[in-house]
Amino acid sequence: MEIKIPELSLVLLIGVSSSGKSTFAKQHFKETEILSSDNCRAMIADDEVDQTVTKEAFSVLHFIAAKRLAIGKLTVIDATNVQLKARKSLLHLAKEYNVKAVAIVFNLSEQLCQTRRQQRPDRYFGYEIIQRQYNDLQYSLRNLKREGFKQITILNSVTEVEESKVKLVPLTCNMRHVTGPFDIIGDIHGCFDELLILLEKLGYQVQFSNSKYTVTHPQDRKVIFLGDLVDRGPKIPQVLQLVMDMVTAGYAFCVKGNHDMKLLRRLKGHDTKLVHGLAESIQQLQTTSTIFCNQVIDFIGNLSEHYLFDDGKLVVAHAGLPEKLQGRNTGKVFEFALYGKVIGRDEAGLPIRYNWAADYKGSAMVVYGHTPVFESQWINNTICIDTGCVFGGKLTALRYPEKELVTTVAKKIYYKSAKTYLLRRV
Repeated sequence: MEIKIPELSLVLLIGVSSSGKSTFAKQHFKETEILSSDNCRAMIADDEVDQTVTKEAFSVLHFIAAKRLAIGKLTVIDATNVQLKARKSLLHLAKEYNVKAVAIVFNLSEQLCQTRRQQRPDRYFGYEIIQRQYNDLQYSLRNLKREGFKQITILNSVTEVEESKVKLVPLTCNMRHVTGPFDIIGDIHGCFDELLILLEKLGYQVQFSNSKYTVTHPQDRKVIFLGDLVDRGPKIPQVLQLVMDMVTAGYAFCVKGNHDMKLLRRLKGHDTKLVHGLAESIQQLQTTSTIFCNQVIDFIGNLSEHYLFDDGKLVVAHAGLPEKLQGRNTGKVFEFALYGKVIGRDEAGLPIRYNWAADYKGSAMVVYGHTPVFESQWINNTICIDTGCVFGGKLTALRYPEKELVTTVAKKIYYKSAKTYLLRRV
């Protein structure tokens, strides 16, 4: 059995004493990744089975686990974890640090564990301890799925334990090995003509034949699209076709935007309101084929909500991303990356968003869009490059690592903005 585990996660080994958890952990994980309750007892009391220091031992274990998760390190908890109380506190840690919680359950027979205990002179606790742990485990098996684990693997025999292989799976956001150079383009919203002009300014060569776009750069630069490809603008299918072809060919990367997600839901049959430009997208896509619409569904559905590039020095997300959420993969990360954090409404009923950039202290450069600005400005190593092209502003690209802004002015106002300052022509 192959057990696939996200490269950044909190892994709980769950099982009765003497069920083989520690041996399994040593075989499949780095020594530094394993936090053992027995080792923590030994650190405190010089005796790994001294139950009188269990509270202190788990306090140490939780402290170290929190420090590892905070800096993005895989953490494996080697303890019995057969009681809800023990698991609940660890699940809280996973939630606090925005990592997925994974359970590997050693569901071996009570008799086997009793026999193994008797063969280990260092384990001098009584028969009733194993019996109680086994009963707790059987009760827990009924409820694990409801506790918040994102993945549960149950090993029901010694053979399954011995034949299992652990494979660490990179998170979709992890593109640290891709170093650039890049040209990062803000919210397009169907402004296809301006996109072609901007790509030309950036030195890209665009060719169209056999219903496909081929886009190359003489210096092998690649484009990163910040989402919101659709809604409001005049040539949404063309933008989608171009971006999909570039991403498929390996010439570009793209993250999801909130408008892209709304379109995805509508195309998948959900009752999404046709507001904020979605009606325009649907109307234009009705002129295309079912095959094309299905390609759009697959494309948007497989996009990540954010990426880390260049050994983590560059982070891209549609609405930006605070440091503590970067390189994580949870619902909270998804929501912030697409929508930001709304903290109120203004007099016109428009959302007031938390200005996370003003509080940002991270070392990674964060490039984002989502909320249109009249001019892009650097704030604490972050920059918003949505300059409201569809509202009559500009389409903006940031060249990385040069930090040079390249823009093209919108040909017209395609969609009236509720924020009147964006209607100024550049």
